[in-house]
Amino acid sequence: MKLITGSSGLLGSEILALSPGSVGLSSKEYDLTDRFQLRLHAPYDAVIHCAAKVGGVKANTDYVADFFDDNVKMNMNVLNACRDKKLKLVSVLSTCIYPDAPYVKYPLTEEQLHMGPPHPSNFGYAYAKRMLEVQSRAYRQQFGCNFISVIPNNLYGLNDNYDLNSGHVIPALIRKFHESMLEGRNEVIVWGSGRPIREFTFARDAAKIILWLAENYDGEEPVNIGNPDWISIEHLSLTIGEEIGFEGHVKFDASKPDGQYEKPSSNKKLRSLGWKGEYTPLRDGLRETIKSFVDRYPDTRGVKIKT
Repeated sequence: MKLITGSSGLLGSEILALSPGSVGLSSKEYDLTDRFQLRLHAPYDAVIHCAAKVGGVKANTDYVADFFDDNVKMNMNVLNACRDKKLKLVSVLSTCIYPDAPYVKYPLTEEQLHMGPPHPSNFGYAYAKRMLEVQSRAYRQQFGCNFISVIPNNLYGLNDNYDLNSGHVIPALIRKFHESMLEGRNEVIVWGSGRPIREFTFARDAAKIILWLAENYDGEEPVNIGNPDWISIEHLSLTIGEEIGFEGHVKFDASKPDGQYEKPSSNKKLRSLGWKGEYTPLRDGLRETIKSFVDRYPDTRGVKIKT
């Protein structure tokens, strides 16, 4: 039986659905920044730590200190609880915490994680997540803890956050296109130039990989788990518009920040460990995600999962 933090979120809800008998901790019921609320009494065999304060470029810029503080507190409390109970811990990081060029060579590989500063657009979140990886290695060395770290790239899926201020690019675009159609508008404005390229992984795929690693990997080094196929934000926007049925004009506002231009990642290490699964093609994942969103609208936060 596993304990999944962040179980009402995009990734945690998929892991919980794929792990019968496991228990979820939701931010609606537990504040993981408060160490007194985290008590591990059940006979868990592992903890999968998905909980995090996350957001897009705007939220990371406006609330940089909040992103750092809240994530550091959550991570410290979860790691201490797992150390005390001698539990295996799988911590979820993100490729957005990697250094930007010129400090790294692409595609991003795990040994480059600390080779330079992260992109300034999300440095508070990025450094908090980097410290989660450092703390995991420190606890392994001093206390013998079996703590591992996984690094997905940009996730999307059925239980995403569609808030236009705090959501990531795919859910924000889906909502923008859908509401433009409902309101009869023939133009959608997208932040940035559209030139940056990104990789996207269907959250269900990431959940399957994380559960596989929880059973098959005990190494110290983090593991990239994302789909390495990339797409430009411009092409992504046009694809979402096409899939949702939008027939108007897409305008890119280059006065808004692009964030990191590119961060292609390598999953060679994951493959070398023996994972043989396939990733969901982007169009297929988008089609399922869009249908789920449209069916639930105007509930823009996603399915409410009780844990």
